[in-house]
Amino acid sequence: METNYDVVIEEYLKFIQIEKGLSANTIGAYRRDLNKYKEYLVLKKINNIDFIDREIIQQCLGYLHDDGHSAKSIARFISTVRSFHQFALRERYAAKDPTVLIETPKYERRLPDVLDVEDVLALLETPDLSKNNGYRDRTILELLYATGMRVTELIHVRVEDVNLIMGFVRVFGKGSKERIIPLGETVIDYLKKYIETVRPQLLKQTVTDVLFLNLHGKPLSRQGIWKLIKQYGVKANIKKKLTPHSLRHSFATHLLENGADLRAVQEMLGHSDISTTQLYTHVSKSQIRKMYNEFHPRA
Repeated sequence: METNYDVVIEEYLKFIQIEKGLSANTIGAYRRDLNKYKEYLVLKKINNIDFIDREIIQQCLGYLHDDGHSAKSIARFISTVRSFHQFALRERYAAKDPTVLIETPKYERRLPDVLDVEDVLALLETPDLSKNNGYRDRTILELLYATGMRVTELIHVRVEDVNLIMGFVRVFGKGSKERIIPLGETVIDYLKKYIETVRPQLLKQTVTDVLFLNLHGKPLSRQGIWKLIKQYGVKANIKKKLTPHSLRHSFATHLLENGADLRAVQEMLGHSDISTTQLYTHVSKSQIRKMYNEFHPRA
């Protein structure tokens, strides 16, 4: 009997969305991995889920490797396929789990790109504060660096999520997990003027509680914010590679370099696993090594 892979995949995606509360972006990544998996199975004419064995999965991994997928991408693919088969067995779409003996390849975690404090300051000072969009952009950059929030989190921040009196912002991260991040005096001052003076002018006739708006009164997109970061990076003559996460990485690294508690930084970043936050301690150590090599006469 043939297995309708599309049906099983959709049921699995519904399950993880409901049970794990994963974000739309994460669900999309799972879907892409499973569609690749299905395409390979169809290519090899494996039309029944119980015909899949360890060898077939390993051949699929070899196929992905030859197609140029990185070790990190393949590791995520294996994790997705393993979870999918566990679901299929549990829900009786399959009689066995062929991933039991499949090992996940190890991959070297790449250190994130981090800006020097001088580069961050140059980036922050680039927007033209005499223009509404310039003041908005400065507020966005200040908030990203002050909190370390992801760009995808920032575009969903609402006016009511910002408490200027108590000095914090409420953020909803991956899996809709809520966290509270403190705000410093500088970013509070920018937010206060933006909310009271600039945002009403951007809002025009639109009705929305989203904090950051474009010139048409609509919520800014992730791509829109990434574009403005890149443009200001060019204007500030920053040579390092800028990504949507650059200010997040810089926030974490600069805190740890100045003695912040690792657990506190983990909480502010919204990392579920502290090993992810520890990556920034390696960045700090690499900066120390670079400085030592540059300035010590016997290095």
